[in-house]
Amino acid sequence: MTDNTHRFTMGQRLVLALVPRMVWALLWIVGLTWRFEVIAEEGVTPVVFGQKAGPEIYCFWHQCVLPCTLYFRRSGAVILISRSFDGELITRILRMFGFDAVRGSSSRGAREGLLGLKNVIETGRTAIFTADGPRGPIYETKMGPIKLAQATGAPIGAFHLQPEGAWTMKSWDRFLIPKPFTRIIVSWAQWTHVPANTPTDQFETLRQQLNEAIERARLRALAHLGQLAS
Repeated sequence: MTDNTHRFTMGQRLVLALVPRMVWALLWIVGLTWRFEVIAEEGVTPVVFGQKAGPEIYCFWHQCVLPCTLYFRRSGAVILISRSFDGELITRILRMFGFDAVRGSSSRGAREGLLGLKNVIETGRTAIFTADGPRGPIYETKMGPIKLAQATGAPIGAFHLQPEGAWTMKSWDRFLIPKPFTRIIVSWAQWTHVPANTPTDQFETLRQQLNEAIERARLRALAHLGQLAS
């Protein structure tokens, strides 16, 4: 792993040295108490816990990063993460759970990030997008997954993980921290396919299609739990 700590202040370096292991240990212990329940739209075959993922693209909303980290920890997937300090912190935590990272985002290093994920797909691994990350707006998919799918032929899986009990942070993404011993619904919607010959003027239509699929997965999970959408 390349050491990028020279870009950060001494205080940030101290945080990077200590916090990832603390978060990993706490998340691992609490995560062992979570109970996952999988649901899916008709005709959709969901990816289940422990299944090794193939050359596919997964998309979900930024708010459910924590339960996704536990659920997909054995998938060998690679996630696109920003080059910021927060991104560096998240990268170090995710690597402890068996993930890898490509650095870039919709705002910085976008081209390099997509090229890195293209290589991930071509080597038979799964690429993951927090579709509305890293800064939102909430529940609005970026164009990156569509471009990557068109370049690689990989299908895009849309899903959401909704805890029955969670603390909701007052952040742009309404970040979810599942409570111990809670049930978490893993909700899958229809996959999105982008043929290689898709013209760029159809990208926006496909982006909206993907956006609607992730939202359906979220709303279906909330309805399954008897919770109101927010």
